[in-house]
Formats: sequence, C-alpha cells, structure tokens
Amino acid sequence: MAAPYPDLRRAVWRKSSRSSSQGQNCVEVATNLPGIVAIRDSKNPDGVELVVSVEGWRALTTRIKAGEFGG
Repeated sequence: MAAPYPDLRRAVWRKSSRSSSQGQNCVEVATNLPGIVAIRDSKNPDGVELVVSVEGWRALTTRIKAGEFGG
C-alpha cells in the first residue's frame, strides 16, 4: 500500500537560485514542511510535484554540487 500523498497546501515555494533569468529551467522548492522537500516546475505550478525526504534532498543537492550529473 502506498503512503498517503503529503498535504502541500502550506508549502512555501521559492525559486531555485540556479534558475535562469529568462524563465527557462525554473525549479521551485518548498523546504518548510516537516521531514520532506517538495519540488515543482515554476512554469507549471499546478502540475506534478515531486516529494522527497530531507535526507534525499540533501544527497541530491550534494551530488549536483559535486558535478556528478554532467550539468
């Protein structure tokens, strides 16, 4: 059985500092929810939201900063 989807109504979204100023490749994150980080495309705020654990978010951002994804 899948875990219930978290309630994101209280999410405080902020645009990534790495998002482009031309409105492309914009990611928003909400880090104010207990135990999770929510991620969405700022161009489609009513679209799909990805929810990860705080630990998962830290691991992902650490790997991105280390250049592990060839970006």
